[in-house]
Amino acid sequence: MKFDFNAEYFNPEHTLECGQVFRFRQYGDGYICYSADKACYVYTDGVKTVAESDDCDYFYRYFDLERDYSEITEKAKSFGVPLLTRSAESCKGLRILNQNREEMFYSFIISQNNNIPRIKGIIERICSVLGEKKECALGEYHAFPSSAALAGADEAFFKSIGAGYRDAYLSQTSKRIAAEGISRLEGLSTPELKKELLTYKGVGPKVADCISLFGFGKTDSFPVDVWTEKVYREDFNGTLKDKNKITQYFLNEFGEYSGYIQQYLFYGKRLKL
Repeated sequence: MKFDFNAEYFNPEHTLECGQVFRFRQYGDGYICYSADKACYVYTDGVKTVAESDDCDYFYRYFDLERDYSEITEKAKSFGVPLLTRSAESCKGLRILNQNREEMFYSFIISQNNNIPRIKGIIERICSVLGEKKECALGEYHAFPSSAALAGADEAFFKSIGAGYRDAYLSQTSKRIAAEGISRLEGLSTPELKKELLTYKGVGPKVADCISLFGFGKTDSFPVDVWTEKVYREDFNGTLKDKNKITQYFLNEFGEYSGYIQQYLFYGKRLKL
């Protein structure tokens, strides 16, 4: 099964390579991406981006294709920030994914003080050992493991697959989520959600903002990492040192569009637009 979408507002490379997701790899003319226990082949063919999957409904929502991004890019350009304008125009096909919430917990705990190739490797090893083996038209792959499966592994396992000091975070947080679930977090306001996320082992302010944005769809979140801090200093002439205050500065500037703006600025800076 497959579906297609206007390639101008759905660019697989920009969407997958912009730092919001780690379970994907180049394949054929595009990418295979994995989410929870599902897989999808996505590629651009002329003016259309095509997605092929056994679960098209899931991936239509995953790629946020019900949302009008032409309005978002125009809003981004209206702020009059040169880098933001260039990025929103050049990367208008970048979309914020609707990712599996529990998977986002562990992925962004792994991401802290880490680089993307290493993050992807750690996650892949966790899936290979603890995830259920699946098969589709694209071949065999492993699902992202359940919190119960993660909770059944000890800290030594997480260290053995390269998680480093994050071993305790993954072990303790998976045990808590396996016991409690995360349904109580749904429906919370963004400030309430962030406050609750900070009570989980290994979740600091930046990771909480990432989970809020990429796992719970809270677009009034603005994660600040080394790239967005660089943007703040070089493109906004910012002088604040505290990352929490920098986050609040951007939230005051961009409000409900903050999450989209953050991705345009982050990716645009990395691409040197």
